[in-house]
Amino acid sequence: CFASKSSLILTNSSISLSARVNVGIVNGKQAKPHSRPYMVSIQLTKRHVCGGFLISDEFVMTAAHCWKGYPEILTVVVGAHDLRKSEISDRMIKSLNNGCVFELQLQEKVKLNNNVKWISLPKEGDANMTTINHTVCQHKWGSKYFEASQMICAHGDGGSCKGDSGGPLVCGNTAAGVTSFVSIKLCNSPEHPNVYTKISAYLPWIHQIIRNIK
Repeated sequence: CFASKSSLILTNSSISLSARVNVGIVNGKQAKPHSRPYMVSIQLTKRHVCGGFLISDEFVMTAAHCWKGYPEILTVVVGAHDLRKSEISDRMIKSLNNGCVFELQLQEKVKLNNNVKWISLPKEGDANMTTINHTVCQHKWGSKYFEASQMICAHGDGGSCKGDSGGPLVCGNTAAGVTSFVSIKLCNSPEHPNVYTKISAYLPWIHQIIRNIK
């Protein structure tokens, strides 16, 4: 599995914008341009707030806390590799929050191409994959923060950091988790491993929303 850096991103409407991101994956390496075509940047007033990823041509998934405190309309940028360059953005028109994961419905469906594609979701019951034992992780974070039935804990040579919230934990070609939280003192700390929301725990809710829109 690997965590995708949140600064790879989306296009479809008519709003020009540029942004800078100065934080990101720890000990990661720059991805090959457009090798993660599902990645998006969620932005507020032309500034990157969180990462996210396309799960269809109309919906973006991210972490629920990415919406909190931002009553203004967020924009989603898709199909770009470098946020420091001007891109086109697409406004979301509807937000659907269940407390842990967050879906954004785009104003218009994106046009799929080599730079813009969605990523597959796990099948129901599939993603019982734990990089770090649930008991170990719960001991490190405490039951107040870590809920084993809804979260995945991971640690390795690299990991997520500030600004990466909302990006996917990818296993094979499937999004297994949504980057949720890390230690505020030290990114990718072995004492406080990265925590991801387990997508498989929310599949019925996700599929119901998509069905209701169609």
